[in-house]
Amino acid sequence: MNKHFILKNSYILLVFLFLFLPIIVLVVFSFNTSKMNIMFEGFTFYWYRELFSNTELLNAFYNTLIVTSISTIVSTVIGTISAIGLKKYRFFGKSAVNGLLYIPIVIPEIVLGISLLSIYTLLQLQLGMFTLILAHISFCIPFVIISVRASLENTDPHLEEAALDLGASPWEIFWNVTIPNASSGIATGALLALTLSLDDVVVSFFTAGPGSITLPLKIYSMIKTGVSPDVNALFSLILLFVIIVLTIITIVQINKMKKLQVRA
Repeated sequence: MNKHFILKNSYILLVFLFLFLPIIVLVVFSFNTSKMNIMFEGFTFYWYRELFSNTELLNAFYNTLIVTSISTIVSTVIGTISAIGLKKYRFFGKSAVNGLLYIPIVIPEIVLGISLLSIYTLLQLQLGMFTLILAHISFCIPFVIISVRASLENTDPHLEEAALDLGASPWEIFWNVTIPNASSGIATGALLALTLSLDDVVVSFFTAGPGSITLPLKIYSMIKTGVSPDVNALFSLILLFVIIVLTIITIVQINKMKKLQVRA
């Protein structure tokens, strides 16, 4: 075992420690007996029981689930269709549209939030769940389009022509050829939209109404007085759910790979 090998693995270990240490601390302090998240004083499950009686926090989490679910589904559908259209068709202003896609990605979120608030004010829309969902959809769509279009660039364009020669209708080609070829990009775009919508604070701050407070906004408002350990308990449960889902997906993928190897 040479020095280069030890240094390389130590560097990788430090990087992973830097990434996951805050998450580990969050989980550990969810079992803390102290209400102040400063020092760990003792072990308890009290905050997990207290979590289910904190109606404000649960309502914010419920609002987050609604906004995230709707915005992810709608932005994935619109983004996928838009990416396919931009890939397959030529039209006037296509280059301009391709350039405009990057504006919501590169501009600061506070600019996007103020811009959306100005539009809602101009249209006299009352801030609430509708305006919040609309805002999340608007900044998620470009990420989906870019992900799906990147996936479509790596596919063989002659597959659709072959399906058409074999008598498939345009609708059958769309569902049986185009969508499967873009499935990896669609999944990536949907996950990006889900993540961006789930943890957004700045845009939500400008577009949410009194009855549409999301979990990130709720936690942001608690920072001045201190975040209680029941918030840590909630995120620990969310983390547990994510780990279970990722484990199931990994097991399914491993089984598929084993089946393909057996067939080969």
